[in-house]
Amino acid sequence: MQTTVKPRQVACPGCGELVEYSTANAYRPFCSERCKLMDLGDWATEKFRIPDATPPDLNEPD
Repeated sequence: MQTTVKPRQVACPGCGELVEYSTANAYRPFCSERCKLMDLGDWATEKFRIPDATPPDLNEPD
């Protein structure tokens, strides 16, 4: 008896559309290149940032 594994479905971080999370989806976890590039643009324009509680070193040269 052969069992088939159902592909995992995840919500696209960009638009929320359910998309298959597998190697068959070149844009995973996104649904499309558009959503992937929009997310990249948000990081590039610092809309998304990872907070850093470390104070800056004022003695370090720029």
